[in-house]
Amino acid sequence: MFFLIFVIVAVAAFFTWRTLGTNPNTRGSANISLLVSLGAALIALSNCFTVVPAGTVGVVDFFGTVSDNTLKSGINFVNPLARVVKMSIKTQELKEVMEVPSKEGLTVQLEVSVLYHLNPEKAADVYKTVGEEYESVILEPQFRSVTRGVTASFEAKALYTSEREHLSRMILDEIKVATEARGITVESAPLRRVTLPPGLSASIEQKLQSEQESQRMQFVLTKEKQEADRKRIEAQGISDFQKIVNQGLNEQLLRWKGIEATEKLANSPNTKVVIVGGRDGLPLILDTK
Repeated sequence: MFFLIFVIVAVAAFFTWRTLGTNPNTRGSANISLLVSLGAALIALSNCFTVVPAGTVGVVDFFGTVSDNTLKSGINFVNPLARVVKMSIKTQELKEVMEVPSKEGLTVQLEVSVLYHLNPEKAADVYKTVGEEYESVILEPQFRSVTRGVTASFEAKALYTSEREHLSRMILDEIKVATEARGITVESAPLRRVTLPPGLSASIEQKLQSEQESQRMQFVLTKEKQEADRKRIEAQGISDFQKIVNQGLNEQLLRWKGIEATEKLANSPNTKVVIVGGRDGLPLILDTK
């Protein structure tokens, strides 16, 4: 519309310049008309180009006829009579705080987000079938419905433990199925916070604490059992050693060791009296000091 207005202004100013230019008395007015014509022409020409910012695509709407080819980021030549609708393809976040049911029928407060972006290849279809407010029309209702449906198959304690990651993946998978065909690509669905009823939260914490204590006691019992096994093996080794030593000792060996000791004492510079042939045939050593 502005393009046509400026074209009409440019043409009218041009003919005015042609008419006034032939009369020397109106030369000043003719020059003004020429400047107006050139300015309007430049403005009209600028409407043939549009700038699509980074992170967006341009959907060309020509009086209700939407082109299947979207405009990429940068300067694009367009029909000056068409309207270019710029739609973001950046990653966006939708955050919801919902009261969701659990498998036991309890109500749990869940704060969850979904990260998504518009599929640039389907931007024109989204604009034609849904419009610019596609988030509130497609994503929000599906997000709420899927989240409530998934949590209803989990017990409340699962939302409070490691099952949260499994729950998050299930929400993500089901939202993808519901929205990707409509041109919305979901990237992730992280659980931000889970708030259980106060009584249930305390019960779960107490149960988890009891389980941890039980695991700790099991560890202690296992350690004590291993220590008892170690002592039993050590005692058996000592017993076996003593049996071997006892079997190797006899009277002849003891006499031979006694003779060896007597020889060493005889060669010793210490003042001692050695009496050979004492009790059991072994030498007696008397200190003379």
